[in-house]
Amino acid sequence: MQISSRFTIAVHVLICVEMFKNTRKVTSDFLASSVNVNPVIIRRLLQQLKAAGIICVARGSGGADLAKLAGDITLLDVYRAVESVDGGELFRFHENPNPLCPVGRNIHAVLDGKLAEIQGAMENRMRTMTLQDVLADTEKSLEGEAQKDLL
Repeated sequence: MQISSRFTIAVHVLICVEMFKNTRKVTSDFLASSVNVNPVIIRRLLQQLKAAGIICVARGSGGADLAKLAGDITLLDVYRAVESVDGGELFRFHENPNPLCPVGRNIHAVLDGKLAEIQGAMENRMRTMTLQDVLADTEKSLEGEAQKDLL
C-alpha cells in the first residue's frame, strides 16, 4: 500500500509558491518544470488546494500564492486537500472476506481498530508539522548547497 504522489507533489508546489513568490510569477508551467510533471497535473492539484483554502490562484497566467501563512498550513491540511481516500480511510479493506472462513468472518473485528489507530497516529503527527517547517528545512538545505559550492 502506498499513498499516491499527489501529497508530495502538493508540498513541493507549495514550497515553490512560497519561495519564488517575490522573484517571479509562479504559474502552473513553472511549477510543472520544478516538479518535472505535466502542467495538467499541477493545475488539478492547484484546484484542489484552492478549494481547500490553502492557495489563491489568479485567473489566466496570474500565478499562485498561499492563502494563509505557511505556519498555519499543516501537512495534514495538504494531505486532506489532495488525497482522495474513500470515506477518509487510509487503508482500503478487501471487499468480501469469506464469512465461512473463521479468519474471513473475523478479520474486520480484528483489524479495523488497529488500522484506525495507525491512521490516527499518522494524522496526529502530520497535524504537528507545518509548511513553514518544510520551508525552513528547504532553506537550510539550500544554504548547505551554497556552502559546498564555495569549497
